[in-house]
Amino acid sequence: MDAEALETFLAVHRERGFSNAARKLLRTQPAISRRISLLEEELGVPLFERAAQGPVLSQAGHALLPYAERALAALMDAKNAVTALKSAKAGTISLAVVGTLANTPLSAAFRAFAKSHPAADLRLRTATSAEVSDLVRRGDAALGLRYEEDLLADLDCELIAREPLAVICAKDHRLAGRSVAGLADLRYERWLAFPEIPGRREISAAHVFSLFLAQGLDIDWIGVDSLTAQKRLVEAGFGLALMEQSAIADELKTRSLSTITVRSLKATRRIMLVTRKGGYLSGATQELIRLLRKSYKR
Repeated sequence: MDAEALETFLAVHRERGFSNAARKLLRTQPAISRRISLLEEELGVPLFERAAQGPVLSQAGHALLPYAERALAALMDAKNAVTALKSAKAGTISLAVVGTLANTPLSAAFRAFAKSHPAADLRLRTATSAEVSDLVRRGDAALGLRYEEDLLADLDCELIAREPLAVICAKDHRLAGRSVAGLADLRYERWLAFPEIPGRREISAAHVFSLFLAQGLDIDWIGVDSLTAQKRLVEAGFGLALMEQSAIADELKTRSLSTITVRSLKATRRIMLVTRKGGYLSGATQELIRLLRKSYKR
């Protein structure tokens, strides 16, 4: 079992097919199929099963997956460690962030980093919180910024900031721009939130409902599986939503949305800096971490 075999195995799984894996790895489909066959012969078990949507992991494939990901991530660490010896201020640094965290504090950290490390190649990817963790765990990103802690044993999560949550409404809502004493004043409103999906960390309907339930209040809510759709529905007057302030910065600037201040509500979301436990962090990466800590604590 070598790195090429594991890379091929992961490509077939992630790209959901032998043809897609071949395109990803710039190889022919027969070559991909042959490499998987050899790996299965070596292990003595099938790694994939045929399904209508394409090959899916077998029980043995599921068992191999985390070890394959760790092995290739370790190889990437080794490569990065050697590359970093050429220059302490050069090299590639990949950062995965939740889209709404690509905001002013992140820009400030990037500006400072660009001045101190002009030769570094900084690459940014946006994803959901769960995807950020997955990218870091697999070694596809050196760092991640996400909401709330991930309890996976492969990851280290550090709290670097807390972001306030805001109740948003249409600009012509009767309470737009005003304040209320508590959530009881909003119990008869319709609420929009993400449906409850295992492993997903966006503000779900269950989360919003729990805030009211804690006060013995019941509410009417609708699950909408899109942040953009939620904002457009709120704009159109179909309900209220609870969102991170960074998620509505543009709408507040253009005044397409408004907010309702709930004086007794002190809800926040934790912003976590995610790294892979035991993973190699170059000097430039550690400097970016320092700048992110500094920027988000302002």
